[in-house]
Amino acid sequence: MRATAGRAAVRAARRYRLAVEKAREPLLLLQQEVIECRRCPRLITHCRQVAVVKRRAYRDWEYWGKPVPSFGDPRARMLIIGLAPAAHGANRTGRMFTGDQSGEFLYRVLHQTGFASQPTSVSRDDGLELRGAYITASVRCAPPANRPSPQEIRNCSRFLEKEIELLPELRVVVVLGRIAFDVYLSLLAKRGLIAKRSAFVFAHDKEHRTAPGLPLLISSYHPSRQNTQTGRLTAAMLKAVFTRARRRLGA
Repeated sequence: MRATAGRAAVRAARRYRLAVEKAREPLLLLQQEVIECRRCPRLITHCRQVAVVKRRAYRDWEYWGKPVPSFGDPRARMLIIGLAPAAHGANRTGRMFTGDQSGEFLYRVLHQTGFASQPTSVSRDDGLELRGAYITASVRCAPPANRPSPQEIRNCSRFLEKEIELLPELRVVVVLGRIAFDVYLSLLAKRGLIAKRSAFVFAHDKEHRTAPGLPLLISSYHPSRQNTQTGRLTAAMLKAVFTRARRRLGA
C-alpha cells in the first residue's frame, strides 16, 4: 500500500508540474510584450538615461533600462500590485521590487509569511522564488520623480488586465499604495464588475469585498522610503497585511 501511495504522489507531482508549465507559457509571452512596449516615450527615455548615467554605487552594473516584467508563481492565489520600478532598483536589476529599500522591506515580510523562498532580493538571478504569489505593478517603467502621468498609467493598465485573466486561481489581491488601489478598481469598473470606484475608501490593512466571485482586495501603504523611514509603515504593519492574506487563503 505504501508503494501505491508513493506512485500516486509521484503522479500528482508530475501533474502539478505540467499544470505550472502550461500556466507559465502565456504569462511569459505577455511579459515579453511588456519588455518590448514603447507606448510611453517619456518613460522609455528616462529608463535609458538612468541606465547610462547610473548611480555611483552601481557603476559596475549593466542596468536593465527598459520596461520591467512581472514575475511569480503562475498558479498564484495572491496578486501583489505595486506602483512602478525604482530608477536604481528594478530599472537596474530587471525584476520587480529588487535592488532597493522598498524591496528589502517587502521580501523580508513575504519570506516571514511564507510567500517568498528567501528574505532578500538583489538581482533577477539570485534564486528567489515566490510561493503562491505573483508581483506586478501599475506602471512597468521607472517614472521621473516616481510619478507616472494618468495617461502612462492607462497605457500600462492593459498588461495588468491581461495578467489577471491569466491568473485564474487568484483569491486575494494586495495593492501597495493609493495609485495601485485606484488602478485595480478602475479596471473592475471598466469591465462593469463594480458600480463605482468611489464606493471604496483606501486605508492600510483594510479588506474590500468588491463583487461576488472576485478576489478579496486588501489595501496597504506602499513600502516606500518615505513611508518606512517616517514610521508611517512599519515591518509589523506590513506583516499584518500578508498574515491577513495568508489567513484569508486558508493556508
